[in-house]
Amino acid sequence: MKVLSGIQPSGKLHIGNYLGAMRQHIELQDKGEAFYFVADLHALTTVKDPDLLRENVRDVVLDYLALGLDPEVCTFYRQSDVPEIPELAWFLTSVTPMGLLERCHSYKDKLAKGVAPDHGLFAYPVLMAADILIVNADVVPVGKDQKQHVEVTRDIAQRFNNLYGDVFSLPEPRILPEAGVVPGIDGQKMSKSYNNTIGIFLEGKALRQRVFSIVTDSRPIEEPKDPDENYVFSLMRHFISAEETEEWRKRFLAGGLKYSDAKKRLKEVLDETFGEAREKRRELAARKGFVEDVMRTGAARVHPVAVETLARTRKACGID
Repeated sequence: MKVLSGIQPSGKLHIGNYLGAMRQHIELQDKGEAFYFVADLHALTTVKDPDLLRENVRDVVLDYLALGLDPEVCTFYRQSDVPEIPELAWFLTSVTPMGLLERCHSYKDKLAKGVAPDHGLFAYPVLMAADILIVNADVVPVGKDQKQHVEVTRDIAQRFNNLYGDVFSLPEPRILPEAGVVPGIDGQKMSKSYNNTIGIFLEGKALRQRVFSIVTDSRPIEEPKDPDENYVFSLMRHFISAEETEEWRKRFLAGGLKYSDAKKRLKEVLDETFGEAREKRRELAARKGFVEDVMRTGAARVHPVAVETLARTRKACGID
């Protein structure tokens, strides 16, 4: 079974990314033949600063490796290091109906918000299809709201197969376990676009400042509080045991709880969860040329698969 997923380097990764996708990617790496890539070509639709893009790519690689992604177990590569991907995207775009792309959620959402989308945003599902089909992925782990991405890939592959023969197998989505809505420090969904995130690798004063900025209500200390309406509890429960979760729930409901006590515990548990990874990340970041070595090795590993897929595609179309 081939598993594939991409990580877009559009900004600093945060605990919402970790809970929603990263930890599942790491858990799946030895459940089959896993391919994970840093989607720097996709990031061009939002990141226009070349130095920032380079920094983001490096950060994503270090973050994943520090958290436990093993480049000896999985194939971890940079999208732009595999030129067969954008070439395959052209073959696919030649059979992709405009209406299919116009129905994609991301494109429609941007239009609804008054954003003037460029062709990259409009056509990104075709590049995404190329990402998946270049390695003949069987399974693509996604959140429930991203299932459409895989369905579009299947539609494109099926249309290509109908025209040129059975070139591509059809990937299946694997819906990742729901972490629910991970709240940011302002209570909205944690997102880089809202500037309300808590970074995975924040520590010390910077982490404390972020955690203690989480919005709480003004209820008196002695008043009972609903834990399910509290953003500190909503974050903490992802990182503590079921027994401790129940203890904190009782403390909220009983009254007499200071929100600052819950925030202190949240900071502690984030330090406990990510402390070892922070140390590992510092060590990896200090190794000159390490990130590039990992990316080159991953690209070399995926290259034969990509070449074979592209050769089969070209031949089917009559360009061989």
